Amino acid sequence: MATTARYWFWLAAAVLFRVALIGFSGSLKLDTRPEVATPLTSIRRLAEGYWLKKLGMSPYSGSMYHGSPLLLAILGPLTAKRTEGRSDYLFCGMIFVMADFVTAMLLRSTGRKLQSGYKQFLRSAKHPNLLEASRNVDAGEVASLIFLWNPMGILASVGMSTSAIDNLMVIISLYGACSRLVPLSAFGWAIATHLSLYPVILIIPVILLLGYGPDAPPKKLHLLKNLQVSRFSWRPVMTFILWAFIWSAYVLALSSISLGKFGGLTEMFKKTYGFILTVEDLSPNIGVLWYFFAEVFEIFRGFFLIVFNINILFMLLPLAIRLSHRPCFLAFVYVAISSMLKSYPSVGDSALYLGLLALFINELQELRFSFLIFCGYIGVSFLSPVMHNLWIWRGTGNANFYFATGIAYACLQTLLVVESVNGILNHDRTLRKRLVAG
Repeated sequence: MATTARYWFWLAAAVLFRVALIGFSGSLKLDTRPEVATPLTSIRRLAEGYWLKKLGMSPYSGSMYHGSPLLLAILGPLTAKRTEGRSDYLFCGMIFVMADFVTAMLLRSTGRKLQSGYKQFLRSAKHPNLLEASRNVDAGEVASLIFLWNPMGILASVGMSTSAIDNLMVIISLYGACSRLVPLSAFGWAIATHLSLYPVILIIPVILLLGYGPDAPPKKLHLLKNLQVSRFSWRPVMTFILWAFIWSAYVLALSSISLGKFGGLTEMFKKTYGFILTVEDLSPNIGVLWYFFAEVFEIFRGFFLIVFNINILFMLLPLAIRLSHRPCFLAFVYVAISSMLKSYPSVGDSALYLGLLALFINELQELRFSFLIFCGYIGVSFLSPVMHNLWIWRGTGNANFYFATGIAYACLQTLLVVESVNGILNHDRTLRKRLVAG
């Protein structure tokens, strides 16, 4: 009871801390920071798109708004100024706080379902020592608290970055798959893909979750102990594909109605997915593509666009084969890799994959270089705004200063993914040896 009360206390404190910071969001001006707001997630760009549409113009006119027309219809009115001079930004900020809260709750439930499946496997293996050792930390509660107290997530929420809604949709999809709530999982995946192109790759871990169930050790362990091997079930997968098609068609129909006078779906795809794939906006962010395409010769631009965009796809199949027994961990790897290589990354992406990583805190207790990675994230978090200030405002630096922090950030994410995959595979090898010996 004391542990539960402590958990809810820290969860409530995280929510109240966000609410308090939103009251000062006007003076903090986080919605202008390149680490928080990107051309796809900026609330200011969304407000600009809303006003363009309100004036009878296409919201995609010019080069400001590149998000979903449905998100524009929902959040756009909240960004409008009232006649007495006040704004609805505070209420708009509360929506992002609630999105983070719901995401944390779904992370907690997902973590408990994963731990339940893992312990069920150990019970079937009839290994009481391993079962007792697994009862140490509630990964779901830890993941939800890490997500809520992650400074990067707090910055994204207070800066009113729409990445909070993107993250919520991704977690809804994974939670629905773990819980075998197929329509809910398909809804989350369809909306996440509509808001940002990159979540489309999560269809692989979602299908594995629906086919095999929650994460469990490799099938080799079942064969070694003569346990019943869980067979892949195609029925929930086919149901998911059907529901994904229905939700996607519904979203596209609403988008077509919303943009009926402004070019329809053709304009939407060109200004959203096309904008993502062609990296048209070269304003600075915490990624590496903006600097690269600012320096590359125009004649080679098309070639390198293909290289960078297809680079993510090359990693999907090998990772899916090697980590098919842990689809939720595979989802973490996919999200982390897309956060490194996407056109317009933000700190909200890091909040998502670090929350997913915390679901495996028990398996990754002996993660190597954890202190180095932790210190590296802190260092980059402080150096990034400093280098940006020296370059843009003080004029005592240049773009290389800020780009160096982006390179360091990408290296840290690469190290985190590599060591996490190595740690989870080492855990499974150790478990297999113990089961064989026991």
